[in-house]
Amino acid sequence: MSRAIYLLSPTPKEGTIALPMIDFTVTAKSIDFSHSNTLMFTSKQAVVTADTIDLSWKNYPCIAIGAATKKQIEDLGGKVIYHPKSFYGESLSHDIAQFFRDKKLLYLRPKEVSFDSKDFLDKEGITLQEQIIYETSCIQYLPKEKPLKNAIIIFTSPSTIHCFLKNFNWDESYTAVVIGKATKVHLPVDAEYVVAGEPLINACIVKAKEIANSSF
Repeated sequence: MSRAIYLLSPTPKEGTIALPMIDFTVTAKSIDFSHSNTLMFTSKQAVVTADTIDLSWKNYPCIAIGAATKKQIEDLGGKVIYHPKSFYGESLSHDIAQFFRDKKLLYLRPKEVSFDSKDFLDKEGITLQEQIIYETSCIQYLPKEKPLKNAIIIFTSPSTIHCFLKNFNWDESYTAVVIGKATKVHLPVDAEYVVAGEPLINACIVKAKEIANSSF
């Protein structure tokens, strides 16, 4: 019997069962660029949201955190001037402190973030302007919508794990595929998991299909 593959990100993908976990709500009517000359994005959703609020974001060079964020910026016509190899927490902030000390940075961000970049960069003597432009909330599901036993579940962010566990109890028969190391730490301690080869949704799907094809 083949194993069902559930994808918890907002965009459906062929070969998976769509089970989106997160709703996005735009919270800003405008963006204040007046004190900044370089933008920082840490998610593709932030880029999409900025594009709906003010198209002039494309006039500013961008720091892109994550391959999917970089692609979204470029797809919408923006310019990426820096794309760090490591894009989590302190290592990222060290890079920004090293390469962008003379820039006026504006971080366009969600309401909740997993790492306080502003506080860390303040200690490095760098002022990071921030503007919250959207917030996330969990989509609610009925118990009967819980994934089937032996399912392979693709988690694309810590938030998707958080929202999944608000809806459903973890089943020991599940296998999680996570988009990166920062995401895996939010899984239940007893969860069976693998990390995708690249921090991309398509890489997660490839890994999930490998697991499904190797199952008997």
